[in-house]
Amino acid sequence: MYDGYHFLGMHLFWWFGWGIFIFWIFALPYEIPGQRRKKDTALDILEKRFIDGKIHADEYREKRRVLLQDKV
Repeated sequence: MYDGYHFLGMHLFWWFGWGIFIFWIFALPYEIPGQRRKKDTALDILEKRFIDGKIHADEYREKRRVLLQDKV
C-alpha cells in the first residue's frame, strides 16, 4: 500500500504549507516581539521629543544644528 512515495499526494502539500509558514515568519512586514530592530539615532530621539512637546522649537533648532554639525 505505502510503496515509499513520500512526495506524492498529501505529503507534498504539507511541505508546501510548512514552506509558506516559514516564509511568513521571517518576511513579516510588522514587528515581532524579540526581533532585532534598528536603533534610533540622536536626531530621531530629538524629533520625537519635539513632537511630544517635551522641548520647545528654539531648543529643538539649536540641538538639531549641533547634531548636524557633528556629521559634517
